[in-house]
Amino acid sequence: MTKDQTQLIFKISVFLIFIGRAWQHLFWDAPYRSFFWDESLLKPIIEGVFNITWQEYATSNRTDLIIQNGIKINGVLYLIAAISVLMIKKNTTRWFRIPIYLGGCSLVLLTILLTKEKFYHIAQFFEHSIQFGLPFVLLYSYSEKLRHESLVFIFKMLIAFTFFSHGLYAFGFYPVPGKFIDMTIQIFGFSETTAISFLYIAGILDFILAILIFIPNVQIYALWYAVGWGLLTAMARIVANFYWDFPLQSIHQNLHEVIYRIPHGLTPLLVILLLKKHSMDKIKKAAHIGQPS
Repeated sequence: MTKDQTQLIFKISVFLIFIGRAWQHLFWDAPYRSFFWDESLLKPIIEGVFNITWQEYATSNRTDLIIQNGIKINGVLYLIAAISVLMIKKNTTRWFRIPIYLGGCSLVLLTILLTKEKFYHIAQFFEHSIQFGLPFVLLYSYSEKLRHESLVFIFKMLIAFTFFSHGLYAFGFYPVPGKFIDMTIQIFGFSETTAISFLYIAGILDFILAILIFIPNVQIYALWYAVGWGLLTAMARIVANFYWDFPLQSIHQNLHEVIYRIPHGLTPLLVILLLKKHSMDKIKKAAHIGQPS
């Protein structure tokens, strides 16, 4: 696979993250109310600066409308960022880079809000490492100073943080999310006890994976496992929540969660392709050096 083809897969991964989040923000909801309705945080500002009571602010239809419009504006930003990802080239104008950068910053903010909803569990933040990290890595990949080893290492770190953090929930270090258990039961038909045991094992494998991808002799096997597990956990969102009685509504309601998680499987695939290309380049270089002059 050529460098251009690998870069295309990279761009598709970032595109999927942005377009999935755009879909979420334009048609569904996002956790911005966890900030704007945080009484302990905003009450002094609302009552002191705007001179209205917290009750009036929190129950106002105008407040909710502003939040809803803000969510949709953010959705438009993600949509523009997704289009910019497809348009950006090495010598492109900065106007394509700016939406990607702003979209990446917005993803970081979104992750902080998701973490806030989960009582500031640090794993909740780092579980989204691939999603908020790839846009910045894409911009970095166009840098003249970028080295192959640096790109591979950054990808591996994002994979390790994402899978290890996911494993902390599946393993039970934090309370196992009910959504995890429900999806496992829906897909496999397990009992609740068996589902929890399955997730426990999956969590342990996530921990092992986060280590093995840095060990040269076994990294390729761990990366292929990450490709499969990353894609399966992404697809699980729609498989577990698909209802034949409401097919289109099921897809519309859940597909965006699949789309922005597909890069969890594509990122380890990128590392595999980069390692393979690097290995082939070394073989070609060695063969060229060995030819008689």
